Amino acid sequence: MKKVCVLGTGSWGTALALSLAKNKFEVFMWTRRKEQADYINKNRENTEYLPGAKFPENLNVTDNIDEAIKDSEIIVIAVPSQSVREICSKLKGKLNSNQILVNVAKGLEKGSGKRLSEVCKEELPNSKYVMLSGPSHAEEVAKELPTTIVVSAESIESAQTVQDAFMSPSLRVYTNPDLIGVELGGALKNIVAFGAGICDGLGYGDNTKAALMTRGITEISRLGIAMGAKVITFTGLSGIGDLIVTCTSMHSRNRRAGILIGKGYSLEETLKEIKMVVEGITATEVAHDVAKKLGIDMPITNAIYGVLHEGLEPSEAINRLMTRNKKNEVEHIGL
Repeated sequence: MKKVCVLGTGSWGTALALSLAKNKFEVFMWTRRKEQADYINKNRENTEYLPGAKFPENLNVTDNIDEAIKDSEIIVIAVPSQSVREICSKLKGKLNSNQILVNVAKGLEKGSGKRLSEVCKEELPNSKYVMLSGPSHAEEVAKELPTTIVVSAESIESAQTVQDAFMSPSLRVYTNPDLIGVELGGALKNIVAFGAGICDGLGYGDNTKAALMTRGITEISRLGIAMGAKVITFTGLSGIGDLIVTCTSMHSRNRRAGILIGKGYSLEETLKEIKMVVEGITATEVAHDVAKKLGIDMPITNAIYGVLHEGLEPSEAINRLMTRNKKNEVEHIGL
């Protein structure tokens, strides 16, 4: 039985570990907390992040990262985006040339604005890096509901190895050579999902959400093209696919957080209520800064940034978006 490991015990990491275990891999999950490892191993369930999903015998948890990565053919990095550099740093000098890193975090690094592949390459320049993204709620993957995802890498061989590892009757995996586009689609859709939640919290309807999602993918594409992505990628699983699922589902913590903001909660109150990392908050700040440096117009991102960091009332943010100067729908997006 081939060994793989998942670094992180959040809901998505747990769902992926379960998927790999069902594909007959020996799977080790790593957590920082010994008490969490002991609890999950004893109860055979991650009740904190993915309750109801029972662990099979070939899935175990350890707080020893060296034990987790030793002899693992695939190492899945399933931590929040702002922790990716720290985890990669922990792996320095411990990997062999055949091991593949699979990052599943969706975000941009705060401060540098770098994509997470760039972060990993800085820390582990010789690693085989693969990005896994797409419309995939952990709760549904764990229940083996039909789901499609996408993997991307500079090496097609690495991407295909990961594709083969995760493929199952309930999880269909595509490859896409546009690593930049796949990463940016996954990171930037969280901003729009946060905005969709704000609209829901304000009591707006389907028309509003459709407009937000459509114009949202437009500005995601605009920034993506400026950063070297291919526009067609944003019409795929890591673009519009991920945007749809994140903007419309209550599984989405970004949407749930936005709903609270729309209802008048403060950012501090919102984070306390959600109890998990809300990637769209950091993504908004980073994308706002990157777009400003590149001279890219991102009105939705700017409006959400104003709500989060400049005291702009959500209703006023919507009003400003609706009363902007008239535009041609397809101008300045590379189409």
